Amino acid sequence: MGKSCDIVIIGAGPYGLSLAAHLGAAGADYRIFGKPLSTWRSHMPRGMLLKSDGSASNLSAPDAGSTLKAWCKARGVEYGDRNSPVPLSTFCDYAGWFQKTHVPKLDVRPVMALTAADRGYTLTLDNGDLVEAARVVLAVGIAHFADLPESLAGLSPQLVSHSYDHRDLAPFAGRHLLVLGAGASAIDMAVLAGEAGAQVSLLARAPAIDFHAMPGPGAAGRLSAVTHPASGIGPGWRSYLCCNAPLLFRHLPQAMRLRAARQHLGPAPGWFMRGRMQGRVLEYLGYRIERARERDGRVQVTASGRDGQTLTLTADHVIAATGYRPDMRRLPFLDSGMLLSIAQVAHTPRLSSQFETSLPGLYVVGPLAVNSFGPLMRFMVGAEFAAPRLAAHLLKTAPARKKAPRMQGLPSASAV
Repeated sequence: MGKSCDIVIIGAGPYGLSLAAHLGAAGADYRIFGKPLSTWRSHMPRGMLLKSDGSASNLSAPDAGSTLKAWCKARGVEYGDRNSPVPLSTFCDYAGWFQKTHVPKLDVRPVMALTAADRGYTLTLDNGDLVEAARVVLAVGIAHFADLPESLAGLSPQLVSHSYDHRDLAPFAGRHLLVLGAGASAIDMAVLAGEAGAQVSLLARAPAIDFHAMPGPGAAGRLSAVTHPASGIGPGWRSYLCCNAPLLFRHLPQAMRLRAARQHLGPAPGWFMRGRMQGRVLEYLGYRIERARERDGRVQVTASGRDGQTLTLTADHVIAATGYRPDMRRLPFLDSGMLLSIAQVAHTPRLSSQFETSLPGLYVVGPLAVNSFGPLMRFMVGAEFAAPRLAAHLLKTAPARKKAPRMQGLPSASAV
């Protein structure tokens, strides 16, 4: 492959692979860099079930036969559009097939630097190779945005980590593990670690764990369809509008957009984890950490309750399942001059209706787009909106390719 191209995609998660599939099908001049599905394959706990429904767990391609449903049917794999949790292993197998089928020329080398150039952008790869691109799409996912509480700062990585750091929880067998948080990641970590043999406690600010409601017989009834319409990110009119009208979301007042992006669809584990958690995890709910310190090779956490009561817990290790906070300043490859030139809101880029930043030719999809297009961008299903839309724009605005000059004396192809 050459050293220059029209489009470069940085990131090979659901958004990057989906965009590449649409561009590749149209014959676009593009390259994509990154380890395929790295977060899903290396940073989510083995044995996890996806919280999204099967119908909302697709990668996007022009080929209608590339959905998770079609893949499962062709291989006799159990599948349900709704209320049938998708195992992480099933999704990773499907995504691996998708990548090999639609994005076979993926370059797994990481991008170490991205800088502006006279005719677009220059990317520096880990081996020093340079790639010139007229346009660049950042599809970086959540890898750079793990949010660790300040109260845990300064403690040794042997004592404190983020949920992003764990694929295999077996090493915690026989140890006392403290998990922070009340969302899906926290409950997944706590339950799976307990099943692996750890003694698990869970500490959270929330007064209760807000599990998704278990689907009942009337979940798909006519009245429910009106009062709580289904969407790719969950039931209810707010979720339905976020999922189906992301372009409208862009026109909301900024304060409303930021509030919705921050608060809508807060921490909520899947309904299927409730039974697995009971009797396996000690729960301390309604507590806020005041301080954490190392003591005799362990972690001692002091927390205060809403009633003023103080609680002290000691553990061999603390996992902070405290979510992710998209922030462009945390992209290690992004040139500081470019960062200062990009118009931002809450450290995320202001985007046009075509996902373009204030720097011409630089585009952003996925979680970094949440403050422009809404909560939909936090979920995999958002790729089904972003990928075909951005691909269509990039193809429409692609520079015309110059035809190779004919050698004098040779007939043209049309004359043969």
